[in-house]
Amino acid sequence: RKVVKNALISGQDPKDFGELFDTISVCLSKGLGAPMGSVLVGKKSLMNKAMRVRKVLGGGMRQIGYMAAAGLYALDHNIDRLQEDHKRAKELAGLLANLKGVQYVEEVATNIVIFSTFENEHAERLIETLKNSQIHFSDMGGGKLRFVTHFDYGKEMHDKLKEILLTKDLSQK
Repeated sequence: RKVVKNALISGQDPKDFGELFDTISVCLSKGLGAPMGSVLVGKKSLMNKAMRVRKVLGGGMRQIGYMAAAGLYALDHNIDRLQEDHKRAKELAGLLANLKGVQYVEEVATNIVIFSTFENEHAERLIETLKNSQIHFSDMGGGKLRFVTHFDYGKEMHDKLKEILLTKDLSQK
């Protein structure tokens, strides 16, 4: 399969990571838009062991060809658009960093934004606001929240979330 250079926001070629690790797992859903699936890449000896473990754990799906086709399509057609997800994640991180009630925002390198609020009640207010606006995210507990931008998170949704973040003061009831 053709791997598009500079697909990552860092500008690194994804092939370079293969020299650093024994195995690499690539998720084909979310960012690439495949309906499901991940690919594990590594040396043949490791892959034989991984396939055995997968079968033991119940991962022996049959008729998987159509899912593989969706994954191949995602790799061929959706890699370049990952830049959009990364850009949107950085925008959200910038907004959050200036939001009253947000203690810190972890560095954003991909499409994942993790941040913490000063107090649980700040997180609870944001959680309530987002749920009422039909915005889904991960509550990691202890005032820590996570947003993930992805294939199905478009401009309209991004603008809506930015508007909510710009108008929400977490430190006020």
